[in-house]
Amino acid sequence: MPETPAIDPDHVRRAAQALVAPDIAGWAGRFELLSDPNRLRLLLCLHHAPDICVTDLAAALGMTGTAVSHALRLLRQQGWVEAQRSGRTVRYRLVDDTVHELLHTIGATHFHEHDAG
Repeated sequence: MPETPAIDPDHVRRAAQALVAPDIAGWAGRFELLSDPNRLRLLLCLHHAPDICVTDLAAALGMTGTAVSHALRLLRQQGWVEAQRSGRTVRYRLVDDTVHELLHTIGATHFHEHDAG
């Protein structure tokens, strides 16, 4: 691959330094998971209603339980969501602080008792 000649080598050096520290592949994977509207909607539901089960998530999202379970599996593999069994019911919650903050950045809120009224 031919090298492109630089106009300002100092700018090239500074720009290249920006690529050293961040985990670019990891962040690209995060953004790929967030780019699916249904997964993003699911994360918003988990953020607002932690400890919710698949059936209730499916009802809230208007999706099948199978589709919700598949999305949850992907989010669990990434470490964003954890499951806790309560008898025969499995409840899910968001556990990744970075994703939590990203959701706040896009306007997500937490449930408050006065929201129910």
